[in-house]
Amino acid sequence: MRIDILTVLPDLLESPLNQSIVKRAREKGLVEINILNLRDFTKDKYRSVDDYAFGGGAGMVMMIEPVFRAIEKLQSEREYDEIIYTSPDGEKFTQKTANFLSLKKNLIILAGHYKGVDQRIREHLITREISVGDYVLSGGELPAAIITDAIVRLLPGALSDEQSALSDSFQDDLLAPPVYTRPAEFMGWKVPDVLLSGNAAEIENWRHEQAEERTRLLRPGLSEE
Repeated sequence: MRIDILTVLPDLLESPLNQSIVKRAREKGLVEINILNLRDFTKDKYRSVDDYAFGGGAGMVMMIEPVFRAIEKLQSEREYDEIIYTSPDGEKFTQKTANFLSLKKNLIILAGHYKGVDQRIREHLITREISVGDYVLSGGELPAAIITDAIVRLLPGALSDEQSALSDSFQDDLLAPPVYTRPAEFMGWKVPDVLLSGNAAEIENWRHEQAEERTRLLRPGLSEE
């Protein structure tokens, strides 16, 4: 898989995408992640990527030319399955979306910034708009990192135990059950007996019941989202 991220703040993405599972996946050659600075696609001496909005109003707008040139260059080199724009008004990012995108070969993620990008980019080039939640951040770089992380960890070979991803929260519209490790008793707090029983069927039933109960209490409408 290849993921190209277009941003005005490339340094903000370097660290989170060079740690832990994503770093190992890159080292194994499972994914190629390229962080492209939109300022490299400008033609003026100031390397401008933003300008005032037509009609006035507060805030700046990402200019159409640098974004267009960057996407045009990338598309001249390969075909892309999706061109994603991170935006507060995009579709809500879910595990199902991550699963879907993890099956793709080439992705572009445009990290939104300022008051957003010129609408013509959204209308003519973007294929999918994604929001990581109903709140506003300083820019789309952190959402781009979140989306990338969620996708990469699903790639075969990214996790040392590939079954681990299948038991994550939200994979089956349920939250994950509680987990415990050694010691079996601490400060009088004990691990549930069933987890120490060695009975795989009973343990699996207990985990499923706990997942259903936690979902009912904490996220009762999850299956409907």
